[in-house]
Amino acid sequence: MREEAVSLAYELKGGETVCLFGELGSGKTNFTQGLATGLKFSDEINSPTFNILKVYSAEGAGRKIKRLYHVDCYRLESPQDILDLGFKEWLADKNGVVVIEWADKIKSILPREKIDIRFEITGEKSRKISIAS
Repeated sequence: MREEAVSLAYELKGGETVCLFGELGSGKTNFTQGLATGLKFSDEINSPTFNILKVYSAEGAGRKIKRLYHVDCYRLESPQDILDLGFKEWLADKNGVVVIEWADKIKSILPREKIDIRFEITGEKSRKISIAS
């Protein structure tokens, strides 16, 4: 799964929104960790479930993607909750990538242009990933 994420990272240019869909334990955070690795972020990436948002920065010469916004919508009551935290500003950051776990919780406010990634548990240690944009 991480290999798929690293491959996707090489295609990102900044300003993308990556929406992750799938049940608990299907690999959303693991995928995000692989994406961060591919983007050359050195921070330890873990689930922002209780924080809702974690922002990782990677400043450096020649880096186009300087921020990774890792959002977890699992605990949100409504899409307004994320709007109140600055969601539109994160989406507008052309030097950032926004990764949204549990994106189905805020589907009414997701941008039209996005990358949808669906995770399906197919076995104890196997997953199926579908990517669409």
